[in-house]
Amino acid sequence: MSKTNRGRTRPVRRAISLAGCGVLVASLTTGCFAERSAMPAVRDFLIAWSVGNYEAAAGNTVGADEKQVADALGKVSSQLDAASLRLSIGVEGADPGAEAIVKDGETAQASFSVKVDLGENGKPWDYKGHMDLKRVGGRWKVVWSPSIINPKLQQGQRLAVTSEVPERALITDTNGNSLLNPVQAYQVGVTPGRLKDPKKTLDALAKATEMDGGRRLDAERLRGRVLSAPPQEFLPLMTLQTSLHTPLIQRLHGGIPGLQFVQVTLPIAPKAAPELVGTLGPATSDRLQEVGAPYQPGDTIGVSGLQLLMQRRLAGTPTVSVVAQDPNGQRTSPLETWRGEQPQEVRTTLDPGVQVAADTALNNLQFPASLVAVRPSTGEVLAVSNHGTGGENRAFEGHYPPGMTFGIVSTGALFSGGGVSPTTESTCPGQANVGGKDFSTRGYRDGELSDHLALSCKTTLAQLSGKIDGKTLLAEAARFGIGQNWGLEVPAFTGSIPEPRNPGELAATMTGEGGVEVSPLSMALVAAAAQSGTWRPPYVIKPESVTNPEQRAAPQILPPQSVADIKTVLKNSAENGTAQSAHVDGDVVGATSFTRYDQDGKPKNVSWFVGSRGDVAVAVAVEGQTNAAAVAGAFFGRL
Repeated sequence: MSKTNRGRTRPVRRAISLAGCGVLVASLTTGCFAERSAMPAVRDFLIAWSVGNYEAAAGNTVGADEKQVADALGKVSSQLDAASLRLSIGVEGADPGAEAIVKDGETAQASFSVKVDLGENGKPWDYKGHMDLKRVGGRWKVVWSPSIINPKLQQGQRLAVTSEVPERALITDTNGNSLLNPVQAYQVGVTPGRLKDPKKTLDALAKATEMDGGRRLDAERLRGRVLSAPPQEFLPLMTLQTSLHTPLIQRLHGGIPGLQFVQVTLPIAPKAAPELVGTLGPATSDRLQEVGAPYQPGDTIGVSGLQLLMQRRLAGTPTVSVVAQDPNGQRTSPLETWRGEQPQEVRTTLDPGVQVAADTALNNLQFPASLVAVRPSTGEVLAVSNHGTGGENRAFEGHYPPGMTFGIVSTGALFSGGGVSPTTESTCPGQANVGGKDFSTRGYRDGELSDHLALSCKTTLAQLSGKIDGKTLLAEAARFGIGQNWGLEVPAFTGSIPEPRNPGELAATMTGEGGVEVSPLSMALVAAAAQSGTWRPPYVIKPESVTNPEQRAAPQILPPQSVADIKTVLKNSAENGTAQSAHVDGDVVGATSFTRYDQDGKPKNVSWFVGSRGDVAVAVAVEGQTNAAAVAGAFFGRL
């Protein structure tokens, strides 16, 4: 002892810092301290707790039965449905000299940091913990208290995670009126504290809800959600529409222990354009991969259409809270809350009057059919109707050969770069061979090009293919938006055109065959461009409901003289040609086609009308031989 320290020694209140040994528990060693300190006891307790060795952690405590301590520590992760639990001595972010352990004789206090990854429940939960220690028989022990788990946790309480799910917002038409009908449904769920065997119940639920070729709920993740929920509160796990899910509801009623049903009325059934609007359903494993966090197994989410694509906007996100509560749920204390995002309406461009006209026009057809109407001056989609398509939105995503309706594009190329006009003399033989490829049609006497095109004369167009090259035709198709990236918010087929390799393939492409494929939407946009003189990208969601409306493609201005010539041909077709059945008044223009083709080795037919009336352009595709112009006439008549 040095001279300056001689004399009677005084008790020292010793503060132990982490500066010399690092913050993470795993990096601490007893070699940092030469004396018997509280540090090893704190370290060993936290390490054992964090790695799940709860018996070892409990063995470092006094003041309570070790089995009860181990049980309390072991339930923390399940009560929080935690993905991970990270513990470290000291307080993260504190000054390097901050006191982590303060010793006072035979007692000590230790501070530690807790970081809980709540996984699907929310953001990481960080807080400062503390524990008391005392020396027992020469060894430091942690004095057990529930407050070690969380400073606000009291004797007899448990942790739980609550989620306040906001009411889902509506999908609306262009006027702000709901596109959803209220329907009867069941909320299927459980009261966690009443389940005798949660695993058995949830395994049975997952098995009973298997659907769509193996799609099912994730029972393990569902169990984590149930165990972390307040025990005495009803926890909805799925919402099932009575009209859509009757067989499944009946299966679930068949004896799964602890399953409860609450009847509700919710605005969730599409009132119009169901293939576009979409539906809701249970959050199965594969669907959760699409929508991502914070949605969880058992949530009701969008599973198709706009309900799926705009899930986060329509549903918002839940407000998640970690609470401390009595087993009976009577006394609840919030420990941390993460505010969710409020749902927001998705307003579409669908016009209710135009939509009714579209649905009515297709109603009584014996074949599957689709109709799309757009506004030429803006690109707004006014109506989307599918009939007999088995839930597929073929109006947007169908793949069909356009046949002679592609003549709108081909004549655009001829008028702007082929040196021809509507009055050019042409022939329409019943048979023609171009580049070694045979073409057949109903023959007509020689006349003007406009008259032959109005009669959908395939051989006329095939014979004129030599006036342009393949690159010119492809460039014209691109100006009409075919095969381009539109920047549309929803899935749609923009079309595809193989590059012609020889004169025969060029002639076939000119007539809308030879591998050319389009959707009704892409052809409605062709009609819209022919009407307005500018191709405009389509949109079906109002700009105020879209995050990045500027991602839409740029408009393409077409050559004015070419547009005027196309209008002449389309007007002639509606007044004197194959599109006469659509001619409800002098404003209607259009073209028709009937095309046979093979799909996956099976013969198929498609009947087309593509045209416009004022500021409404339309494409009708019927998967069978029928008068598509008459369908368009019924549509225009209701407008």
